[in-house]
Amino acid sequence: MAEAHQAIKVVARRTGLSAHVIRIWEKRYGAVAPERTGTNRRLYSDEQIERLSLLRVITQAGHSIGHVAKLPTEKLRELTQESRDTNGHVSRSRTTASTAATTAETFLDECIAAVKSLDARALEETLKLAATDLGAQGLLQRVVAPLAQAIGELWRDGTITAAHEHFASAVIRVFLGHAAKPFAGTENGPVLVVATPAGQICELGALLVGAAAANLGWHVTYLGANLPAAEIAGAALQSRARAVALSLVYPEDDPRLEGELMRLHESLPPEVTLLVGGRATPAYRDALEKIGALQITDLVHMGITLDELRKPTKKGK
Repeated sequence: MAEAHQAIKVVARRTGLSAHVIRIWEKRYGAVAPERTGTNRRLYSDEQIERLSLLRVITQAGHSIGHVAKLPTEKLRELTQESRDTNGHVSRSRTTASTAATTAETFLDECIAAVKSLDARALEETLKLAATDLGAQGLLQRVVAPLAQAIGELWRDGTITAAHEHFASAVIRVFLGHAAKPFAGTENGPVLVVATPAGQICELGALLVGAAAANLGWHVTYLGANLPAAEIAGAALQSRARAVALSLVYPEDDPRLEGELMRLHESLPPEVTLLVGGRATPAYRDALEKIGALQITDLVHMGITLDELRKPTKKGK
């Protein structure tokens, strides 16, 4: 076996992979098996560095790391050659998209693992790395939004408990509210009040909307989960909100929610726009249509809608 003597920082520089991704490819997929020093530091051989470099090119070309991680090095060389265009260069647009998708998938897997093990430090560290690698909107759209959906599904099928959901919400709330400077928002922007109405107990979707809106320049007044219509309306009036955003995730069959939505609609001035999104939104479509709420399909749609709301109203000539 080739002598292993390169530290992970050197390997990251030579391969173009982050140290975090290298560790994940090693632990989760068995791509390489570095030696360890007496102090448990990883040491990589030149052959292992080559493998990681080849895997980076191959995953950029669209291959799943889970399918190629344990292939022989010679096979990796063949796939690398096949992944090159006729001019000998990997397509830049395909590379960018594939790299982002692979990296985001890795971050998402690590976040889910941290939630399952109730490891706050690991979850926060992964979110920090994702924010650095993917940017503010990339973090929200490619990691936090899928994470919220995955947590909901795992909760419903019994894989995790309500405690895990509350744990994840608490860590993400602190991260988005205090640790991630890109989500600071602006005092001069239009005000968006964000909450979940009475009976809606899942908070992750609301946290996500608040962070996305702040990143788009809105001044976000975040109220949290399970609030009565009167309190949401009162906050909107006091803050002179331009819009109110509600997240509906669980439950999907609350007979009291239609009344809450109607009371909120009646309490808000006509110039305040009501935005409603989340996994449970389709279950309440009829009630939302009655009050004229804008139904948001995903985070991209939310961003487009918020941008539209900031445009000056055009008057007839």
